[in-house]
Amino acid sequence: MNRHAIFHRPDAPTAYAVGDDELEVVLRAARGDLSRVEVVYGDRHTRPGRDRRVSMSVTARDELFDYWTARIRLASRRFRYYFVLDDGRETLFYGEEGFSGKPPAAEWWRWSFQYPYLWFHDGADDPPDWAQDAIVYQIFVERFANGDPSNDPPGVQPWGGKPTRTSFFGGDLQGIIDHLDHLVGLGVSCLYLTPIFESPTNHKYDTTDYCRIDPHLGDEELARRLVDECHMRGIRVILDAVFNHSGFDFFAFQDVLRNGEKSPYCNWFRIWKMPIETRPRATYETFATNLWRMPKLATDNPEVQDYLLGVAEHWTRTLGIDGWRLDVGDEVDPRFWRRFRERVRAVNPDALIVGEVLHDAPAFVRGDQMDCYMNYPWRDLVVDFFAKRRISAQEFADGLASLRMRYRRQVDRAMWNLLGSHDRERFLTACGGDRRCMMLATTFQFTYTGTPYIYYGDEVGMEGEHDPDCRRCMPWDRSEWDREMLRLYRTLTRLRRRYRALRRGEYATLLGDSSARGLFAFARWDVNSCIVVVMNNSEEPALCEPDLVRRRMAEISGLRRWAAARFRPILHVGEHSAAAAGARAEAGGISIHMPPMSAWIYASARSSK
Repeated sequence: MNRHAIFHRPDAPTAYAVGDDELEVVLRAARGDLSRVEVVYGDRHTRPGRDRRVSMSVTARDELFDYWTARIRLASRRFRYYFVLDDGRETLFYGEEGFSGKPPAAEWWRWSFQYPYLWFHDGADDPPDWAQDAIVYQIFVERFANGDPSNDPPGVQPWGGKPTRTSFFGGDLQGIIDHLDHLVGLGVSCLYLTPIFESPTNHKYDTTDYCRIDPHLGDEELARRLVDECHMRGIRVILDAVFNHSGFDFFAFQDVLRNGEKSPYCNWFRIWKMPIETRPRATYETFATNLWRMPKLATDNPEVQDYLLGVAEHWTRTLGIDGWRLDVGDEVDPRFWRRFRERVRAVNPDALIVGEVLHDAPAFVRGDQMDCYMNYPWRDLVVDFFAKRRISAQEFADGLASLRMRYRRQVDRAMWNLLGSHDRERFLTACGGDRRCMMLATTFQFTYTGTPYIYYGDEVGMEGEHDPDCRRCMPWDRSEWDREMLRLYRTLTRLRRRYRALRRGEYATLLGDSSARGLFAFARWDVNSCIVVVMNNSEEPALCEPDLVRRRMAEISGLRRWAAARFRPILHVGEHSAAAAGARAEAGGISIHMPPMSAWIYASARSSK
């Protein structure tokens, strides 16, 4: 038995509340090493004798590890537990004190893992419930639609021209209002806007005045109308909080420029040398590297915190928004985010707080700062598999498993799974313009666990290289739209609304081909239905045999009840060839002839017993 690989601690993500009296426990072990794992548990104040025993199952598997999972329940909410490990050669008992060849006896109290008392929120405030059902649409405001030419900035360019870092095209809040029906038809339920506060640039991430809507976008009355119009259509609104840094023209920084060390705002920024210089290098800390027009705010300063918290509180209340996206969230003082969460939630208890974090960051989503974040590590995997074909289906499945097991399931289901954003090349461009790749990736995005995130224009086939080209104007001439792509997006949003299993259900990989064929299959299920998705991400046809799917389904606790169910096709993506038309569902599994670059989605034809 590989003891070095075995890991558990009574804390998230390997132990956490999933109900009022239910604890999810996860044990990590070397891949393929253990044949059986049980968790033995009881009330921490009761001596062994009436302990309960539950078998664990492998719910995720990555390149190195198996993740054995079970849920244990006690009305008292006071847990002690240990694990029984069996690799077919030896049986070991694993607890807080390590490994033993026999179960604990006299020292059972100190030897068991202890979860002293289970509060449902467990010190971690879960994401708002609605986040699991959301479909997010991001709009880069200056490039979506010009609804009011009277507020255009000087030198505005004709709509649809080639974007530069300094060009303006006149997109505004009225333009968004004018096209809300497009979002409704697409099935969007949450709108995320890039910054709308006064700024001299097209991107607005260098704020001049946090208390004023940028006049080239509209005003406070129009912003309130936009939020109201969205709410009437069942669409929530998320604004961008740029609190890591300000703009060069921000009143506090300008005061420091004028008054130097005598300025009352001198400690609002990290200044290394007075008087302030911008060239050849800024004598103060900035966003990124020497971007002198964006001085970094000292978010550990209580005065800065109080000012920014007042801003967030004001707009949350005044506009009635539904949450914030936190720009450069991982470089802001965590103590500020804790205060931010409390203040915002005091105004709107249902507000969603989403971090911009470009990497794996479990510390930010423990429930005291962010609810979730923009899932760039997930995007990287999707690009590698679908767009670039750098990794096999097995490597893709392993990478996904590794990501899932880093978070509580409540967080994982709320993560913003994005294919593109204003900071990345368009996904279709990453695919080399191959629509088939994007359609497969989009299908996966909408059927995988987490929140689908649409970057404006992706639904009609927009392309674009890295910033600024990924910020092109939305084409409103429908003759330029990819109609098939749009139909796919609309179909996927309808399926996600129809099947709760796609929003809140469990997930398991069923097939992950280690060869270059790219055959990949997974299941989503709850008590009412089971969805099976089969994909062929390769240029060669493939066959998915029923026994393979059925055998894997029977191995997974909770999913095995669906192993003998009948399935019916609900969506085919890709080439509609004779082979595709001959695909069939069979009792106990799915037998599908997969054309190149295609996907089938199947749903259980009846509820399982």
